[in-house]
Amino acid sequence: MSDRAMKMTGWVLTSLLTIFLLGASIAPKLLGAEISHQIMRELGWPDGYVLLIGLIELGCLLLYLFPRTSVLGAVLMMGLLGGAMATQLRVENPLFSHTLFSIYLGLFMWGGLWLRDPALRRLFPWRRD
Repeated sequence: MSDRAMKMTGWVLTSLLTIFLLGASIAPKLLGAEISHQIMRELGWPDGYVLLIGLIELGCLLLYLFPRTSVLGAVLMMGLLGGAMATQLRVENPLFSHTLFSIYLGLFMWGGLWLRDPALRRLFPWRRD
């Protein structure tokens, strides 16, 4: 695959991830949607953390979207996703649909970044051994 095609594919994956995170997670938290508060209560989070977590998610996403800070954003987002996975594990939600969902998002995120960033591809090359 050409460098241009890899970069375009990476931006498509990044765009899909961004749309999903904004629509399914960040916007409901920032807008104070009752479903966000209800889900956070079910996961054992006290009231009052929804907005803060939404702002942290938005900050990580913005860092991820800018090429100069994309790796930092991806690392911080993985920390956030790790916390989400630990929360799902703690409340004993189903493994493949809930607990590992953070891993799926992380793979999607890093895959998009790997495709759009030649320096990251040099650091983690794809090998056919």
